[in-house]
Amino acid sequence: MEANLDLGAYFKRINYSGPDTPSLETLRTLQAKHTAAIAFENLDSFLGRQVFLNISALQSKLVHGRRGGYCFEQNTLLASVLKSLGYKVRGLAARVLWNQPPGTVVERSHMLLFVEVQETPYIVDVGFGGNTPTAPLRLEADIEQSTPNEPFRLTEAEGDWILELWDGREWRSIYRFDLQGHYPPDYEVSNYYVSTHPASPFRRRLIASRPIRGVRYALANNRLTLHRFGQEPERHFLETVSEMRHALETIFLLALPRYRELDEALAGVLDSYP
Repeated sequence: MEANLDLGAYFKRINYSGPDTPSLETLRTLQAKHTAAIAFENLDSFLGRQVFLNISALQSKLVHGRRGGYCFEQNTLLASVLKSLGYKVRGLAARVLWNQPPGTVVERSHMLLFVEVQETPYIVDVGFGGNTPTAPLRLEADIEQSTPNEPFRLTEAEGDWILELWDGREWRSIYRFDLQGHYPPDYEVSNYYVSTHPASPFRRRLIASRPIRGVRYALANNRLTLHRFGQEPERHFLETVSEMRHALETIFLLALPRYRELDEALAGVLDSYP
């Protein structure tokens, strides 16, 4: 078992009571339950607080503290869980393409996982916010793969892989990656950048998301959006700090931290959208 990992507490956190054998079915269930239980959120970096990636800190925050986190936190925790169960796992890094103009080259700022199940390779990711895949994706090009939410596919481009999502009208690129393994020091550098740089979206606005089967909930500052596959988004604007807190606690299932500056920061985003 990975050092300091409380596997029982993690299983309880995501409401998992199934087998602990490293099968594809176990992996599918863990990914679906993890994404439904542990929301993507950036409260710490938004408030200017340090984000730690060691297992003790991640368990304290995401498991025992009933908080969420972003890709480096979410996927580091899941990688530790999967390794403890006997899966072959290595971390990868991706360049985000979502909402980027064609041809734009950005830094490798996203963490995802390469997981082998009975010598078959899969991509696993529980930390891409509003478009997080909710099922493992077999590393095979040009096949549509179903999930509890939207269909995904992987394509090849000049030796790299591109993850794409079908939004009901077209395939949209999410990120680009290769299969070179990355290690904790690599992620520490990227994590420091995205959590502290003034230009990072995690410093400039509040973000939270949580998928369940057939629905994705997304919060951008005070704009709450429900995405149902094949339907127009349903948008709501939260008008008070109380409404913001209620959404974070009941929709995103977060135990809000006892930070003095939290309510002030929530009040500060109320005028973000008309």
